Amino acid sequence: MATVDRFRRPAQHEDLLNELQGKDGPFRTLVDAIMFAAALGQRKQRREPFDKAGEPIRLSLMEGRHYGDVLIDMLAAVEVHADPKILADDRLDERVRIFEEYANGGLSYIRGELNTAATSDLDVLIGNLVMEALTTPAIEDDEVAAIMSSADLNW
Repeated sequence: MATVDRFRRPAQHEDLLNELQGKDGPFRTLVDAIMFAAALGQRKQRREPFDKAGEPIRLSLMEGRHYGDVLIDMLAAVEVHADPKILADDRLDERVRIFEEYANGGLSYIRGELNTAATSDLDVLIGNLVMEALTTPAIEDDEVAAIMSSADLNW
């Protein structure tokens, strides 16, 4: 039975999380910033485990966000696509760990971009990442690409 009622945030990125959701940050809440980071981590294929965590966040806060709990499930389903039982109630802790690790990878990516980009303005950087995601197709799995091309689907 799943015992997880909170998710961890990587301690190494506490300062970045505070900037992302601060008074002048691009996100209104810490949960929104972490959700964005997890989606970015998955898109950039950066799943990074971590040991040292900051103060945990109640998992129920994810349920209050549009698609928050769905994001956790989707990331796990994509990561462990050969095992549909990853979505079982008793594997919530595994899904949460996948979410946490993708969020850490996304935050590492943002930190890297801040260190190398011409701008240190988080609003501009996040805006650029969103525009990139909207205009650049994600890397397709060869199997998916083969199915789509054989079906001659035009999206």
